[in-house]
Amino acid sequence: MTNRQIKSLTCIAVVMAAGLGVLAPTAAAEAGRRVHPGDSIQDAVNYARPGDIITVMPGTYYENVLITKRLTLRGFGARTVIKPPVTAAAPVTPVAPAAPPATGASAAPVAPGAATAPTAATAPSGRALACSQADTGICVMGTAERPVVDVDIRSLTVSGFKRNGIWASYTDRLSVQRVIAEKNGTWGIAQERSTRGLFRDNTARDNVESGLFIANTVDREGGATDTLGAVVRRNMLTGNRIGVTVRRVRNLSVYGNTLTGNCGGIFVVGDEGEPGAGDMTIRNNRIHENNKFCKGNSRLPDIQGVGIVLTGAEETVVRSNDIRGNVGASPLSGGILLFKSFVGATNTDNVIRDNVVRDNKPADLANQGTGTGNQFVNNRCASSVPAGMC
Repeated sequence: MTNRQIKSLTCIAVVMAAGLGVLAPTAAAEAGRRVHPGDSIQDAVNYARPGDIITVMPGTYYENVLITKRLTLRGFGARTVIKPPVTAAAPVTPVAPAAPPATGASAAPVAPGAATAPTAATAPSGRALACSQADTGICVMGTAERPVVDVDIRSLTVSGFKRNGIWASYTDRLSVQRVIAEKNGTWGIAQERSTRGLFRDNTARDNVESGLFIANTVDREGGATDTLGAVVRRNMLTGNRIGVTVRRVRNLSVYGNTLTGNCGGIFVVGDEGEPGAGDMTIRNNRIHENNKFCKGNSRLPDIQGVGIVLTGAEETVVRSNDIRGNVGASPLSGGILLFKSFVGATNTDNVIRDNVVRDNKPADLANQGTGTGNQFVNNRCASSVPAGMC
């Protein structure tokens, strides 16, 4: 073998070794922590370090989960199911990440008294504990001073909770993808006081209120929150009271979703607070036959046959949606409706254009109230109130 051949083989060996050195940590990181049926997801979360990946293996887990740090929680879609505890949930107390389970190993339950006491940085707030103990499946909870950043929840099912499937407050860059949220007593997936959320490829079905709900806050009124570009994309919403509700928020997009079989499709809700709700885009959604009947309450009339409703919204673009067969006798029924606000807020400077709006009753398009600057342009429809917008 010549010296040149020896040098070539040596170089190849060095490159291969370097490559293996780069790949090995990545593979180890992907392995993360695993939770098996009979283990506790909460224990794995407690011991996880920021950035850890927790993989929940196929099975049914009867518990509430509280997340207050950056991590990934992932499962196997419909085969990984989180349901309410059989008995009342015990207080959830995150612990410091001392002596965690080995990487790639099962997250075995922690023996009583074995966990290290939480530090000030890891101790949950009263609101966080209240969420985790209030019949919600997964709570992601930060504070105004310390939002939770970069939590990723994907490919699992949350089912049958008295309140919410997933609830998040004070988060930034929360990602919820390929989650099934079904048969929960309030919202399927919900977020407040948060920015830059991504909600993609989820299924929210048969929840009592909204399948997907994004708001500034739920416990008091106030001006709209700038979500800094939150995205609601390619979700399937069916069998809920309302498919998607965005309430008192600004600067987000709702696109590529399928909404059918709900009482109502998409609601954009504002009030007299400043800044107003709006500055968002609703586009390329398929909104068909949302004709389930939902009885009214103190806030809203009966809901049936609703495509898209804007109430108290401003500077919102509704374009390139396919809205068909939404039929009802509610004051909110029809294809696209700019609805008069119950609190005196008006719809202003909204643009409704390039939509296919067919076979909706009582009308494909309707503009109520006294708002100004609203435009209806190039929509394919058969009926409007007032006449002349088709």
